[in-house]
Order: sequence, then structure tokens, then C-alpha cells
Amino acid sequence: MTIAQERNHRSAPAITRRRLVEAGSLGLVGLSLPRLLCTEAMAGRASGEPRAKACLFIDQYGGASQVDTWDLKPEAPSEIRGPYQPIATSAPGVRVCELLPRLSAFADRFCLIRSMTHTDPNHDGGTHVALTGRSRPADDSPYFGSIVARFRPSEANLPSYVWLQNLDVDVKPRFRTGGFLGTPCAPLCVGEYDDNPSESTFRMSAFDAPGDVATLRLAARQRLLTGLDSSEAVTAGTVIDGYRRFQERAFDLVAGPTARRAFDLNAESAATRDRYGRTPLGQNLLMARRLIEAGTRLVTVNAWPGYPKEGKYPHFTEGWDMHGAAVQKCGIFSTGQFGLGFALPVFDQALSALLDDLDQSGLLDSTLVVVVGEFGRTPKIVNSPYPGRDHWPQCYSALVAGAGIRGGAVYGASDNIGAYVKDRPVSPEDFGATIVDALGIAPETRFGRDGFSEQVSAGQPLRELFG
Repeated sequence: MTIAQERNHRSAPAITRRRLVEAGSLGLVGLSLPRLLCTEAMAGRASGEPRAKACLFIDQYGGASQVDTWDLKPEAPSEIRGPYQPIATSAPGVRVCELLPRLSAFADRFCLIRSMTHTDPNHDGGTHVALTGRSRPADDSPYFGSIVARFRPSEANLPSYVWLQNLDVDVKPRFRTGGFLGTPCAPLCVGEYDDNPSESTFRMSAFDAPGDVATLRLAARQRLLTGLDSSEAVTAGTVIDGYRRFQERAFDLVAGPTARRAFDLNAESAATRDRYGRTPLGQNLLMARRLIEAGTRLVTVNAWPGYPKEGKYPHFTEGWDMHGAAVQKCGIFSTGQFGLGFALPVFDQALSALLDDLDQSGLLDSTLVVVVGEFGRTPKIVNSPYPGRDHWPQCYSALVAGAGIRGGAVYGASDNIGAYVKDRPVSPEDFGATIVDALGIAPETRFGRDGFSEQVSAGQPLRELFG
């Protein structure tokens, strides 16, 4: 049922382990981690109780096909509909692709938006549009995670914003930065190509001290800074007291166990890890769940399924860009690395496990889950030389769940071949406004390079999505 019916390069800076240690333990020159934490805490918060305490944003980087996943067109001609059949779900009248049987059982807990739309058909531009919530973003417009880090920083001793699994060469490395909000609002980035949590050799090392800074030496630096603060306290008064608290939090973040524990997948049982799937997507979503549990505000996960057992195209994380091109050596309906026959079962297993865990723990009530790519794919199948679909931003789909989202619903509609929006278009601005509003950040909140000349979002929140 629809809601209407119911109603009737990597040159840019990232937070690396050395930068964390230098910021947290030295703090003597430049932008220190204590100052970062203090700045976050002083950043003005929006009034009102937020629907969501956290957001888990799953980016289907490359652009998933709407007509082969959430918005099938079984009555369309064969060159449109593809080989997959729609199946019934736990939500009456809602059908999804037959390769998503586990998620079909969770349809009563998520909402499908079938009317997403914008005009940029390029990976770089489309990704920037999708992750800023702006149809024409400036080059340094910040992503949702940076906005959340600025206005709703974590109250736990954890980074407010974490990014799991790198994007690839088809986009500028803006995802590693805080945009014009700067380094304090940049994410902690984890996972680079084959060095990701699905690998048995993976080890989270961002909070390790560099080789030339032993633990005892780190503690000595902390004592030195405390002594310096004490000598200044007479003149600085409560300002020093407040700053010391952030300095201690920075030291604990680097040297303490809280953050390390949140990133440690070895704390999970083998059965749980198997349930998510031993793939980059499965293990990254499990890590994201642990981070949300621990208190991180926003985690973005590149929904890279990884590699099939055969036909590996190494070092390429743009897993949903299914052109069927000669370089990909497989078609969109194959079980190759760029085939839905491989990607959708991995996605189905990982996302269903995540939703089940969040639901069973009660975290789904306070966590907004978003699944979307930078655009969709062309309704018409092309052959180049394998069957595929090209970029298509005019109409595509998204999934949202949790934080009061009305499950079992569909918002908006596409035309009879999934090419254009037929009903209730959702712009990047409105989609972005919905995310920040759910997190308790008023879209009209002023910010910008000068602190006031822009709004967080120019869109209108889609409050009908919520029950």
C-alpha cells in the first residue's frame, strides 16, 4: 500500500591514526583533538526531541537499478523488465525482486521511496548531490555526516561520524573531508579496498600510537599538558576547566578501550558474523551496528558487496555500476562482480541481518536507516557487449527504516517503465531535510563558511514517512 492510499586520489585530509594521536596527546600547535571536541560541544543544537539518535546511511555507490530491485515492472517489454520476477512481502501489496527474499520478510519495517529524482548523471556529481542533499552543491558543501558532527556530536567517547569502506576513483575524495566545516567534522575513515573488516588479516589501527610514541610516552605527554593547564588555571578560570575535560576525553579516545571495543568485530560470535556474511558489506554493516550501539551519531557505509569467488576485478569498490561494459566482463544479470546475481544476495543477507539486530535490540526505534545510491539505471537494457543499464538520475528508489518510519509503505511512484516520476517527486533537498530533521537538526538552521549565510537544508522534511 502507498502512503497516499493509507492517507487516502586521496589527497584530501582524513582522520588518520597519527592525526588522532597528535591531536589528542600533543595539542600544542594547530587544531587539536580537544579543541575539536570542545568546538563540537559548543556548536548549537536544534531544539526539540529528535526522532533519531543516530543514522546509518548505506550508500549503494555506483547506482543500483530501481527496476531490478524495489520497483519492478513485470508488465513492461522484455528490454525493460529484465529476467527477475517480483515476490510478495510481509507488507500487503508491496513487491520486491525475487533475489531479496530475506528483506521481503522485513518489508513491514521499512518504507520504499520510488520517486527520488535529480539531474546529474555522473558518479562524482551524483554522489555529491546525494550525500549533501543539494541539487547544485558547492564543491566544498559538507556531507550529512559532517553536518551531524557539527550540530549533534556524539555524547560518547567516540567519533561522531565514521565512514566505512572507501569510494573509488570515479569520485573526488570529498567523503574524507568535512567540506567547509573543516577537519573537526571530517569522518574517521575505515577500510581501504582489500584492507577491510571482511579480511582475516584486518586490524583496526586508527587508535594505535605511532611507532615512535609508546603508551608510557603518551601518558607522560598527558601529564605534562595537565600540569601546564594547572599553571594557567589561575588566570583562565573555568575556561581551562572546560578545556581540560575535552583534553581528557581526547586522551581517552586515543588511549582508552571504548573506541577500540566498538570497532572490534572479534567481540562478536562467529555465528553472528556469518549471519551478516563474510563480505565487505556484511562485516561493515556489523561494525556500523556496533558503532551505533556505542554512541556514534552517523555511520556511512559504502554498500560494496566485494568480490565473487570467480571473475575478480581487483581494487574497485563501485559495486553497483552495472553497465555490462567490456571492462566489467559480465552482465547486470550475471553472478559476476558487476552482476545483480552476485550483489543482491550479498545485500539481502547483510541488510536483513542488520535490520533484525536493530529491531531485536530496540535500536531500530532510535536509528534512522537509509539505503540509496547516487542515481538509478536506465529502464532500457543496453548491450555493451554484455547486458547492462546506464546511469539514470531522473527516477530511482530509496529505502528508509527505523526512527518512527512507517513500515510496509511506499512513497511516490514511477511511470510504467520506471523512467520518470509519476507521483510525489522527492528532490535531494527534501530527502536531506528529512534526514537532518529526524536527527533533531532544524533544516532552517543557519551555518556556512561565514557561520550564517546558508541553511542546513532548503528542503521540506517528508514527515508523512513517519507514523
